[in-house]
Amino acid sequence: MKLPSPRGSLSDTLIGALGGASPLALAEPDDDEDLQLSLFICYELSYRSWDGVDDAWEWNLDMLRLRAGLEERFAAGLGRPEPADPETVPAALAAIVAADDGPSLSGYLRGRATHEQFREFVTHRSVYHLREADPHSWAIPRLGGRVKAALLEIQIDEYGGGAVHKMHQELFKQTMSWFGLDLTYGAHVGVVPAPALAVNNLMSYFGLHRARRGALLGHLAAYEMTSSLPNRAYANGLRRLGGDASATAFYDEHVEADAVHEQIAAHDLCGAFARDEPELAGQVLWGAKCALEIDNAWARSVLDAWASGGSSLRV
Repeated sequence: MKLPSPRGSLSDTLIGALGGASPLALAEPDDDEDLQLSLFICYELSYRSWDGVDDAWEWNLDMLRLRAGLEERFAAGLGRPEPADPETVPAALAAIVAADDGPSLSGYLRGRATHEQFREFVTHRSVYHLREADPHSWAIPRLGGRVKAALLEIQIDEYGGGAVHKMHQELFKQTMSWFGLDLTYGAHVGVVPAPALAVNNLMSYFGLHRARRGALLGHLAAYEMTSSLPNRAYANGLRRLGGDASATAFYDEHVEADAVHEQIAAHDLCGAFARDEPELAGQVLWGAKCALEIDNAWARSVLDAWASGGSSLRV
């Protein structure tokens, strides 16, 4: 992935250091755009990293100090987990999902979005979907027994059962291709605004810390439990705009797969995890709430931009 353009003094310093142009200095972000991009840059070092950047940066002590400071700022807006009865976690997750009253981006895309607006939506989502499942896979070595087996059952489907052409990451490229978008991993990081980066940063924040493994599982459960109906809407909206079977394959696949994953995530994954590690039961619910809140903030920003007649992307 190519390093993006900076969005403030901190991301400018960070990008300069990774590119070898200047030393890394600890600094404060100018605003949320600067913070979210800088945190995303730090996190990407633990994924596929950046073109021309030495792999040693992932564990550079100054880099880790900088990342920790950014994480502290990011986490300040997420609240804290509260104790929960492990026996009620599946029902509590269902209640959290049922109570979610976020904006219906999927409804807009199904019935009203223009071709350009849907293309913008796909551009936003490419940052996650081109590495879909990867953030949640950080939990695999941190679990055991029935909980690990449940997570693997979900993840195996996400990775296409070992068939490259069935991997959800690859299916999404078909949708991108229909819109004529660059399929390169991370190609659109530079044009998506802070709320979209925050969606991705939340997954990495949970995933890269063993101490937040419960929150990561709750995050995944929230995604699986709220996926089928929106993906049906996305597929129908794309068909309304003329999308063919290849273009809608990613969304059609999620309608069926996530209906099964929903039950696995709530009961076999999160329910079993809460019983095995009852002290983290509340963290599971917190992770689910954070997932929905951050996603809703992003959806709201997209719809607000369109309502004002503008683009939801950085131009």
